[in-house]
Amino acid sequence: MSAQLDLSLLEKVGALVTNSHIVYTSGKHGSAYVNKDALYPHTEITALICKAMAEPFKNEQIDAVLAPAIGGVLLGHGVARELSRFQEKNILSVYAEPTPEKTFVVKRGYDQLIRDKKVLVVEDILTTGGSVRKVVETARKIPCEIIGVSALCNRGGITSGDLGEVPVLKSLFNVTLEAWDPKDCPLCAKKIPINTALGKGR
Repeated sequence: MSAQLDLSLLEKVGALVTNSHIVYTSGKHGSAYVNKDALYPHTEITALICKAMAEPFKNEQIDAVLAPAIGGVLLGHGVARELSRFQEKNILSVYAEPTPEKTFVVKRGYDQLIRDKKVLVVEDILTTGGSVRKVVETARKIPCEIIGVSALCNRGGITSGDLGEVPVLKSLFNVTLEAWDPKDCPLCAKKIPINTALGKGR
């Protein structure tokens, strides 16, 4: 990662919130939050991030980038564009959509575009890795070959094995977010107000 792409970049645009009292989707409480939605309106910074996410894979044989909707789609498009520049060929950008059964499906003819191709999966935030694992499983059934996973932020200590034994996992940022059950939350004990603008505190 280049010197200009450190955590201060996320803090600058409000995409990394610290010293707060957050309620996570899981219901647990913590003091920090990665708010990717605060990043995407900043197009130049997002472009820099996409380039940095593409860089570790610039010498890999890749035909397409696959991202889970909604979160990974914008990054997937940007990473595919940067890989196309690196490799001087057209690398496709497609996405997988969630189903009511909480799996993923590749529709709109995109499955035919990546059939028997070499595919890089791109995701924004890895918390449990569940969404990416499901996308990887879906893609392999098409079938196509998963080259690796490129993530914006790994906040769950996720490994390549957690994602279905993918060959390579690269994360631009690795953030450890401490989480407590509400009854054990030291911030609640100090009566620090919950942040109602982010996370489940909304």
